[in-house]
Amino acid sequence: MASLLEKITRAGFRVVDAYSPETAGALAFLLFTRTRSTKPQSEKERAALARAKVRMAEAETVRMMIPGSVVATHVFRPLIADDNGGRVLIVHGYRSRSDHMVAMADRLVAAGFTAVCLDLPGHGASTGRVLHLPKAVEAIDAAWRQHGPFDAFVGHSFGGPSVLAAAAGAILHVPRRLPKRIVTIAAPSDMAEVFLWAGKLLGLGPAAQRSFEGQVMRVAGRPLSEFRVDRMAHDLSVPVLAIHAEDDKEVAFDNALALAGLGNHVELFRANGYGHRRIVSAPPVTAAVADFVSRSRDGGQIVGLRLPASVQSPMLGSDTQGDSRRLA
Repeated sequence: MASLLEKITRAGFRVVDAYSPETAGALAFLLFTRTRSTKPQSEKERAALARAKVRMAEAETVRMMIPGSVVATHVFRPLIADDNGGRVLIVHGYRSRSDHMVAMADRLVAAGFTAVCLDLPGHGASTGRVLHLPKAVEAIDAAWRQHGPFDAFVGHSFGGPSVLAAAAGAILHVPRRLPKRIVTIAAPSDMAEVFLWAGKLLGLGPAAQRSFEGQVMRVAGRPLSEFRVDRMAHDLSVPVLAIHAEDDKEVAFDNALALAGLGNHVELFRANGYGHRRIVSAPPVTAAVADFVSRSRDGGQIVGLRLPASVQSPMLGSDTQGDSRRLA
């Protein structure tokens, strides 16, 4: 059931839409890309941030400027004796922050990598009130210039298309930043579907929806139709690992199938039972990411994931090799 605020918002957009669909679409884009408060939104989130507080305080925080924002990175380093020289950039999703990616960072540090967690504009320790795909890619570019090059990108949810866009050079005014490997976790594969969902939520009519989607050309230099994986990353040949849970209620599992369909350089890993958010800290998932990324240092080929028995989980299915198969 829609909340009172949602009903009022829809009513307002219907009024504006009746007079000017173009204005309604432009206003929808402003609302859609405006970031929310960084304060915890629930007791559950407040508890999660409290658990991560000590570890986050141990990281080195580095701030960089991009247009309209000062973005923060949090650097977690291995011991000198364990350092393999590799670096991994971790990008969270919308309404998330680096604090929620600590388990992933720690698993990569244990494998010898320096893990750099990026707070996207308007999230975590980063300033700004606007976030869309070009802004995310600008932030990734800033992290690359400060900390890169990176062996791998790891992107969760909205962070998934963000790292793919950065690697593909999909945002015309930002240089292409191509790591050796890419991991997406519970990521959408077609930004047009996200816009359709948002337009329906706001109650936009057909003309206002077209205006809403047309704003992408203004900020990205390309139409919204270009921001789906088969268009954006069609010529990416680096190894990619797509991790997704079939029980994800926020981003459908079909999105992972779309990415896996790009070719044999993409592996699909079913992390069933972990939903959309718990997936980033699930031990089988963090272990799979560390294993996959480690192959960027040893020159390994794309084969089935080599999960140690200690981290295999019945939630991943009875056949771990089958659950990490590649789809042509």
